[in-house]
Amino acid sequence: MTYIIAEPCVDVKDGACVDVCPVDCIYTEDDDNQYYIHPEECIDCAACEPVCPVLAIFAEEDTPVQWETYKDINYEYFGESR
Repeated sequence: MTYIIAEPCVDVKDGACVDVCPVDCIYTEDDDNQYYIHPEECIDCAACEPVCPVLAIFAEEDTPVQWETYKDINYEYFGESR
């Protein structure tokens, strides 16, 4: 399991999640419009979830139905598939 960053993060990029991640598995580039969690590096610690100011981070299996596509978006960002 991994954590997923969904639509509420788009165009926000607060960075609180990056600051608390113990394994530095949350990435973005300057031209990206959100953060992404690397599915192979995430240790499922959930440290990022409660600090997200826009409530955009979910355990993969708890991702709301309206943001299901963000599962694939997060995996594809790293050249992976679910």
